Amino acid sequence: MAGLIQRHGSVLVRRFLTNGKRITNRALAVTQFHTSAQLDKTVSFNLSDIGEGIREVTVKEWFVKEGDVVEQFDNLCEVQSDKASVTITSRYDGKILKLHKMVDEIALVGKPLLDFDVEDEEGEDSSSSSSGESSSDEEEVKVQAVATGAGAAAATAASVISSGKVLATPAVRRIAMENKVDLREVKPSGKHGRVLKGDVLEFLNIIPQGTVKPHPTLAQAKPSATAPCSKSFETVVPLKGVAKAMYKSMSESLKIPHFAYSDEIDVSNLVKVREALKAEALARGVKLTYMPFFVKAASNALKEFPLVNSSFDEPNESVIFKSYHNISIAMHTPQGLVVPNVKNVDSKSILQIAADLNALQERGAKGTLTPDDFLNGTFSLSNIGIIGGTYTHPCIMAPQVAIGAIGQTKVLPRFDASGNVVPAHIINVSWSADHRIIDGVTMASFSNAWKRQLENPNLFLLSAQ
Repeated sequence: MAGLIQRHGSVLVRRFLTNGKRITNRALAVTQFHTSAQLDKTVSFNLSDIGEGIREVTVKEWFVKEGDVVEQFDNLCEVQSDKASVTITSRYDGKILKLHKMVDEIALVGKPLLDFDVEDEEGEDSSSSSSGESSSDEEEVKVQAVATGAGAAAATAASVISSGKVLATPAVRRIAMENKVDLREVKPSGKHGRVLKGDVLEFLNIIPQGTVKPHPTLAQAKPSATAPCSKSFETVVPLKGVAKAMYKSMSESLKIPHFAYSDEIDVSNLVKVREALKAEALARGVKLTYMPFFVKAASNALKEFPLVNSSFDEPNESVIFKSYHNISIAMHTPQGLVVPNVKNVDSKSILQIAADLNALQERGAKGTLTPDDFLNGTFSLSNIGIIGGTYTHPCIMAPQVAIGAIGQTKVLPRFDASGNVVPAHIINVSWSADHRIIDGVTMASFSNAWKRQLENPNLFLLSAQ
């Protein structure tokens, strides 16, 4: 029944409701089998591999809809992987027949994302929307040619039906007008409260009540009739996007035997240096925080202890040393926790590192980080201190072998070289290392090298780049 309504709903309405007049078999045949001469060619557009071992993405936004005509390189949709947002563009010229995935649904690499009609037509265009509702417009035009009095009925109905803000296609509105149905009185069953053709037919008692099933979003919105109002309930939310990526990466992380080491650093001199440089950096269009100093100090320490900048190839039981320093920075974004990296820190100045960090934070806030922003990270830092806290236990991002987490800066009493109590700016750092290849002495020595530069910022002058 549902298939019959979808294909010939407008014909059924006219046969039952147009002033009691019947349509000839010949006219009906013209309506049902009218088409233009064309060479059918439906092409499935599969989701291509977007790199970094990504096998699934979440559809964030569609820029097109079924029935739209697009050209090559037109934007089709934006998808969110577990690492970045990517805009998918068209490889074809043609009309979109079907969207296989809705917003917030998971799309798999290599599977159809949408279908294209790239047919070469010799006659007039023929709509082939998968919903079947837009195609009914052409059928109605053919039926109107043989159904007497239909135009007058539509004109009369239009004056008594309120347009309102009811979601419905032109075909559905036309059926409603011709039968003097106020769409606001029709119970919708489509997505977002859209009134479908079947809803109008049920309202007119042409088909049995309950033939049209409501969209899942409407069915979920209905409260349970048997559950008491005071009873608590649970909501199940599937992991997707960044949250799903964090689940996978942290599950891998906990397979690594972590070694932890912590220390405190007096950054009183660094506070003065940053204050002196902040205005000059801002004049150059760069916001200077403490993180660029932390990153550069880590890079300089990695030169002394290259094992901390390596990765572990577990299947081959080998250590891979990296000559480049791509330091990953944990960032909180509206999408969740992401860890892009600043490339080639070992060859950049503190100001260049600050500019790169500013750009990553801006793209993270907008959700426009690219896969390249996450590629080939060698070492990680997390500045949890902007939220609060002192010590923590950060989790290593495989295949990296070390990570550091920096706590909040606090002014605390400390003894100076003369034994006097003075206020000092203190931060706490917590390191985690892969204990399969890094021992305690190596991690402590690395931490001391990092600490030495932050407590004496003049040492940065010896490694300006």
